[in-house]
Amino acid sequence: MELSWTVTLKTFVAIGIGVPIVLSFFGVPVLTRLRIVGAMAVGAAVVGLLGWPVAKPTDPLGAVTLIGGEFTVFEIVTCGLLAFLSGVVAYFVCYPWGRQIGPLAGSTGLAIWGIRSGDMTSLLRVNHTLAKRQELYASLRWEGFFWLLIVAAGYLGVLVADKLAGPGFVEADVRNSDNRLPNKMLSNATAVVLTILITQFAIGVLAQDVKMPDSQLGLVVGQPSVGQIAFAVFISFGLAAFIAKRFLDVSFIYPAMAAAVLTFCAITFFAAKHDILEHMVQAWPVAFFTRATCAILPLQMVAFGTVGAIAGYWMASKRRHHRQHIG
Repeated sequence: MELSWTVTLKTFVAIGIGVPIVLSFFGVPVLTRLRIVGAMAVGAAVVGLLGWPVAKPTDPLGAVTLIGGEFTVFEIVTCGLLAFLSGVVAYFVCYPWGRQIGPLAGSTGLAIWGIRSGDMTSLLRVNHTLAKRQELYASLRWEGFFWLLIVAAGYLGVLVADKLAGPGFVEADVRNSDNRLPNKMLSNATAVVLTILITQFAIGVLAQDVKMPDSQLGLVVGQPSVGQIAFAVFISFGLAAFIAKRFLDVSFIYPAMAAAVLTFCAITFFAAKHDILEHMVQAWPVAFFTRATCAILPLQMVAFGTVGAIAGYWMASKRRHHRQHIG
């Protein structure tokens, strides 16, 4: 309990003090900073705290995951409802910018779970044999899409609140300027692929723990800390979303969707491939991985990635808006 309250206190201090300080360096107005803090605080409280008893693993050091049947259908529905509620509340807290800032709520709540969760190593410790790891990875590769649905439930809450509020403020620079369907589909697909390529590389650079040479794989990497993971995933997806908005003019939705795809690809091609997995089981302890992206829980990838994608998108939008008005 003491650890829980310590983590909770540090989280709210980071949101209430750290976020505004960081945003000030990017020229974000004070009222907008307060709205962002408000949305994140709503998500931290409604999903991160109220929902923690639902998500909390039985093992105090265990990872938050669907593996092992700890989530019942009722609990899954509860997670979705809490995310939806956080989106509704955050919309009105951030009004008239609710539609733009409100989506931060649900993903921030999941990020709180990601911070309090155990890591990938804790999962592998209880699934250390080859057969157990194969079974684990077979399920884990799909899990990012589940967490993406929880994020989507939060966004749905924002959209429902927007409908209930009626006509209001609309930011001019929120839609793709090219409304032709084939071009939009191509831009969206390109944004997903580009995000996967950028984040695979950037996370490998930023989420570095000890690296060890390996005769078969070249290098293996140790388990990064949760702080490294949060920083690396946030920055990587923020950069990808910034580029996607700047050059493809697409929404943050597509870089955020790429988080689940990245988890699927990392596990499928770099962790669960039979010859690679067999070598890792025989040659290395469970705390070593073929890629940094393989050492990140699906929950952490989606939660931190979505927050980063939203931040990167709006930084690009603000930059474009600034250039249009001074040009």
